[in-house]
Order: sequence, then C-alpha cells, then structure tokens
Amino acid sequence: MFTSKRSVAALISAIISLVSPLLTAPSADAAQTLAQVQARVRQLEEEATTAAEGAQEAKVKLASLNGQLQGIQAKAAVQSQSVDALSKSLNAIAVEQFKTGGLSQSLELLFSSDPALYLSAAGSLEAITRKKSVELRKFQAAKQRLTATSLTVSDKLALVKATQKKLTAQSARATAKLAEAESLLAKLKKEDRERLARLAQEEEDADQASSLAAAKKAGAVSGRAGKALQFALKQIGDKYVFGADGMTYWDCSGLTMRAFQTAGVSLPHSSRAQFNYGKSVKRSNLAPGDLVFFGRPISHVGIYLGGGKMVHAPRSGSRVKVASASSLGRKPFVGARRL
Repeated sequence: MFTSKRSVAALISAIISLVSPLLTAPSADAAQTLAQVQARVRQLEEEATTAAEGAQEAKVKLASLNGQLQGIQAKAAVQSQSVDALSKSLNAIAVEQFKTGGLSQSLELLFSSDPALYLSAAGSLEAITRKKSVELRKFQAAKQRLTATSLTVSDKLALVKATQKKLTAQSARATAKLAEAESLLAKLKKEDRERLARLAQEEEDADQASSLAAAKKAGAVSGRAGKALQFALKQIGDKYVFGADGMTYWDCSGLTMRAFQTAGVSLPHSSRAQFNYGKSVKRSNLAPGDLVFFGRPISHVGIYLGGGKMVHAPRSGSRVKVASASSLGRKPFVGARRL
C-alpha cells in the first residue's frame, strides 16, 4: 500500500509538472490572438489620427472660406449702396428733365423769336442729357459688379457648406475609429486587457527613454529650424490628443505649428496645408529642422532631427517622441519642406 501511495503521488506530481505551464502561461493561439488585437487597435488608432488630420485640414479651409466670404459680403454691401445711390441720382435727373419739358420744350425753343433764350435752355437740356448718360453707364457697371459679387457669395456659401460637412464627417470618423478600438479591447478578458496595457506601456516607456537620449545627443542647429526643433524636443513625453496644439497635449500638426511659431514662422494647423509652405527638399538633402510628411493623401508631419530620425506626435494612445523618419506604419514618406 505504501509503495502504491508513493507511486500515485509521483504520478500526480508528474502530471502537475506537465500541466502547470499550460495553466500559468498563455497558449500560442492566445498570444497570437492578443497580438492580432494589439495590431488591430494600433491600426484603428492610426486611422483615427488620419481622419483627425483630415478634419484639421477642413477646419483650416473653413476658416479661410469664412474669412473670404465675410470680405465678399462686405464688398457686396458697399456695391449695393452704390447701386442705390446711382438709382436715386438717375431718378433725380429724370425729374429734372421732366421739369425742363423734354422734347416738346426743345421744339418750342427751336421756333422761339429769342435766340438767347433758345441757346440757354438748349444748353441746359444737353447738360442734363449728358449727365443722365454718364450716370446710367455708372449704374449699369455697378449693377454688373454687384451681380458678379452676389454670384461669388453664393459660390463661397456652397463651399463653406461642403467644407463644414467634410469637417463633421472626418471628426465623426476619427471618433468612430477610436470607439471601435475601445470596443475591441472591451471584449477581451480583464487579464488580457491588462497584459496588453502593460505591454503598450513598456513599449512607450522604452520609446521615451530612447527619445530623451536622442534629444540629449542632438547637435546645435542655428536659425529658425534650430528654435523649432528645440521646442519640439522639449515636448517629449506629452500626450497626443486630436486637434490639440499645446501646451500639454498635441497632435502632429499642432506640435509643428507651435514649434515654428516660436521661431517666428506662421503655419496653419494642418499637415496637408503645411506641405504648401517653404521650399521642397529632397530626401537625400534633409537637414535638422526640416518638416517631413507622410501618407497619401498627406496626414502626418514631424520635424527632422538628423540621423534618419524625427520628433513628432504620433497618434492617439501615444506620446511625443523621436522615431524613424523613413516611414510611419502604413503611412509612407512623401516629402519634406524647409521653412
């Protein structure tokens, strides 16, 4: 019996030693599933960031269009006042011409026995007619200008409406992508969510450490580029937030906009709009302080640090950091500008 008990105990111990790793460590399939979830969440965050930059572009365009619209509407108001004034002037001339007697009086004067009276009255009539002709031409020109301006106002109003619609749609898309990512994470077991969060934090901590080290090693850069670059490097560790432009939260174009603002350069809060500033730089000629752009259409921007790296505000769920300037996930490098 004693031997039998020892044999059973040994067997149980062997079974536990075999099964224990399976109970304490995730299976290959489980690990793969978590990796897939993590990849999908990252993809959704990048897609949300792309949509958010699309919203920023629409916001910049909308502000510009509204400014143009206000200017054109003010111009139309002035032109309308001019048309009204000319109309009143023509009415006054018509009344004056009526009082002089018009054609019938001209005939009477023609057969008058007093030549001096004829010449005086005829001259007055001719002057009134010339004045009316001049005012009429002015009135017609003013009416044409007002009509053209009114059509421009209608066109701008249509563009404002379309841009506002795009802004709303892009903002909704960004929010929906993040909601989808949150929903995906919510379906995981608590321990799996915690494990993913821990892995993400470890990855972010490692990025922050390497980013701070890269910032310390960065060489001095003169001029506007140097001022902008130093400002951006000081923001390492700040969180990414859609549409944010400091001083604690940033999105990609908000960071570059503020960085160059400190150097005296005014940029719009949109990566796609910023691509129209400065001069184009070839990839082989990149220098610290150049703006580097990613995505087709453009949806991300960073500031080149040198050595193939840039400082940027990457995406939702991440922080300002130093990263490779060759590509950004699914967003390829598309160009650079020097300000």
